Amino acid sequence: MMAIKHILVPTDFSEPSEAAVRYGKAFSENFGAALTLLHVIEPLSIYAWASPEGSLPALASVREDLENSAREQLDQALTSAERDKYRAKLILLNGSPFVEIVRFARTQDVDLIVMGTHGRGPIAHMLMGSVAEKVVRKAPCPVLTVRHPEHEFVMP
Repeated sequence: MMAIKHILVPTDFSEPSEAAVRYGKAFSENFGAALTLLHVIEPLSIYAWASPEGSLPALASVREDLENSAREQLDQALTSAERDKYRAKLILLNGSPFVEIVRFARTQDVDLIVMGTHGRGPIAHMLMGSVAEKVVRKAPCPVLTVRHPEHEFVMP
C-alpha cells in the first residue's frame, strides 16, 4: 500500500479548485497526511504587450494587489482549526503555474496532487492548454483531477 504523507492542492480559487480543496481535506483526514494549498501568480510581464505605452510601472501596483488578494483567499480557504487538523501550509508563488506546481511537488516530497480542472472545450483547450493536463504529464507523483460538479464520495 502506498503511504500518502503530503498532499498538494494547487488552487486558482475557482469552483473546480474549491472542489479539489474538499477532496484534499478528505484525503488528508483519511491518510493522516499534511495538506498544502498552493496558488501561483503568473508574471504580469506576459500581458505587457497589451498595456498602453508607459504603464509598466503600474504593473507593480497590480502585482501587489494580486498578491494581497491571493493571500486573503488562501487564508479563507481553511479555518484556523482546519490548518491545525491537516497540518496545513498556505503557499503563494510567482511563475508559470504548471512549472511551479511540478517544481514544488518535486522539492517538497509531495505524495499526491489533487487539483481542479475546468473541462474547457476543445478549441479553448487547444488555444490555452491545460495546467492540469501539463501537471498530470510532468508530476513526480499521482495527480487526481476534480471537475465541478464532482462526484461525491458516499460514506456508508
